[in-house]
Amino acid sequence: MTAGKKLSGEVWTLRWATLFAAGCFFAGIGGGWLLSEARSVAPRPETVVAAPSAAPAVARANATDTAPLLARLQADPNNPDLLISLGNLYYDAQRFPAAVDYYARALSIRPADADVRTDVGTASWYMGDADRAIAEFRQALLSRPDNANTLFNLGLVTLQGKNDAAGAIADWKKLLATNPDYPQRQQVEQMIAQAEKQ
Repeated sequence: MTAGKKLSGEVWTLRWATLFAAGCFFAGIGGGWLLSEARSVAPRPETVVAAPSAAPAVARANATDTAPLLARLQADPNNPDLLISLGNLYYDAQRFPAAVDYYARALSIRPADADVRTDVGTASWYMGDADRAIAEFRQALLSRPDNANTLFNLGLVTLQGKNDAAGAIADWKKLLATNPDYPQRQQVEQMIAQAEKQ
């Protein structure tokens, strides 16, 4: 009788352990999918903004990462590619003021670089400056009016930073009209539908 109860307890424990392991497995898959979706929305070099409070934990740009570029920049201080590379490094480390500084130096040499200007806008948004972000996005669109990344970000900041649903919808509709094969088309259409409800 005691052996039967013990065996029953072991089966129950094994059953619950199996269910628990399966639950952890599926939770891990779901969590991994969510993380991959979050990363797929914001690939570099194209940078998609989110709310400033949604920025991930701050990483540090390692001195060993920047040292070779800084040494090269010292020898060639007006090299826009080096300035942009340093800006990207600081941007990826979420040291946005330093990134903006290097990007601004690059833009003083190459002012029509829409991608760099879009990164300045995105960094400005993460620093809490919606007005500057919008101004930078609009300036970038003067060089490349159909830049999908810029139009997407402009819509987000217009909606989240200025609570201007109509402006965001106009930006996203322009994005879809000028980029008919936009990979996140369905996501943008859903965002338009949500904004239209506001």
